[in-house]
Amino acid sequence: MKTAVIGASGYAGGELLRLLAVHPHFQVTAISAHSNAGELVTSVHPHLTTHNGEKFLAVSEIDFSDIELVFIALPHGESASLIAKIPSTTKIVDLGADYRLEDASAWEKYYGGVHAGAWVYGLPELSAGQRQAIAKESKIANPGCYATAITLGIAPAVNHVDVSDVVVVAASGTTGAGRSAKINLIASEVMGSLTSYKFGGVHQHTPEIEQAVSAIAKKPVKISFTPILAPMPRGILATITAKLNKPMNSKEAHDLFTKHYAGEYFVDVLPLSQMPKTGGVTGSNKVQMQVAVDEHTNRLVISVALDNLGKGAASQAIQNANIITGFHEGSGLSTDGLGA
Repeated sequence: MKTAVIGASGYAGGELLRLLAVHPHFQVTAISAHSNAGELVTSVHPHLTTHNGEKFLAVSEIDFSDIELVFIALPHGESASLIAKIPSTTKIVDLGADYRLEDASAWEKYYGGVHAGAWVYGLPELSAGQRQAIAKESKIANPGCYATAITLGIAPAVNHVDVSDVVVVAASGTTGAGRSAKINLIASEVMGSLTSYKFGGVHQHTPEIEQAVSAIAKKPVKISFTPILAPMPRGILATITAKLNKPMNSKEAHDLFTKHYAGEYFVDVLPLSQMPKTGGVTGSNKVQMQVAVDEHTNRLVISVALDNLGKGAASQAIQNANIITGFHEGSGLSTDGLGA
């Protein structure tokens, strides 16, 4: 299928190009980047030698009538204005936030501007019917990186915990902040240091997580979420806690999670003796998780690791594209991380 990547100069866009280079069904024929239009792809992504000699196009240079699949990897608020230029029959996976939220007031509060509407949420492992819902669509809203980790982490337990008070602390690598030059993201500021940001429950993925988890819990969910900037390029490690409705031990909790994800080959509930680590999922579409019960406080504790550029962005987008085009869900995707 002839494929376009819009916003390809960013980290997620570059990861899309890397993964699509070996995809058996998707052929990248158009690579767009607004501010880098006219520049060589390898001048921004020197590791992508597959695209030696190719240049970024401006969106206006792309003939979308010849494109069957489009990946959009633009900052929030920019995808909606582009959609009108793409034929309605073209399949689209949007890695941005524009079509994730159903509630216009939530969009206005956390993002600002005009709410574009909502597409089917592209988290196949969310529930038994989500994969089927995705398969029926041609336009998919790819989830946020934190939202993927936290939603998948709490999903098996929604009937066993107080979902009105879920507490999350999660650390992300610096690529999660995008490629724009910022003083607080230069190596001298980040290396050897940890810091919270968007402190006090204001992170934009909060309503997305609450929306997704509320849908499967069938009741309102409240998330208290504190993100942390970690001194590493990529990866997310999330710790999720919630009060249990009734006592259970760690073995029972582990059995619950293992059974819930038994049929999912991109989600690994690790043996009780192992803990998730970001290095174990780098470069893959995998999610690793572990679960325990803090019997002192009667709280369920869940640890989740994923690659924010992989399952948190580009590889999940390809997973969704595989589903909506009828190809094997794992086509072109790695189930093994690079390791430490």
